[in-house]
Amino acid sequence: MNNKNIGMIATIATAVICGCCALFACIMGIGTITGGGSFQLGGSSGQMPPAYGYAMLCFSLIAILIPVAVGFFALRKKPTEGGEVEVPPAPPATPAE
Repeated sequence: MNNKNIGMIATIATAVICGCCALFACIMGIGTITGGGSFQLGGSSGQMPPAYGYAMLCFSLIAILIPVAVGFFALRKKPTEGGEVEVPPAPPATPAE
């Protein structure tokens, strides 16, 4: 397997794993912000604060950026060896008359 195949597999795997987590966190965050979230802990229950929803939305944005970054760094075109751009040689100088 060459590096391009490994990069493609890594991009697809992170997109599936992080994409599912981000999708669920985004849905739960929006539901919590709009007042749809509740909790039950022991004998008490209550409404989840909207700050938890905003935290879930931030988490989902970060989780969406991870596959984008993996795809960018894995599939970008690598520079030539030495990191320098090849420059053609200059033509020979003609003597001034």
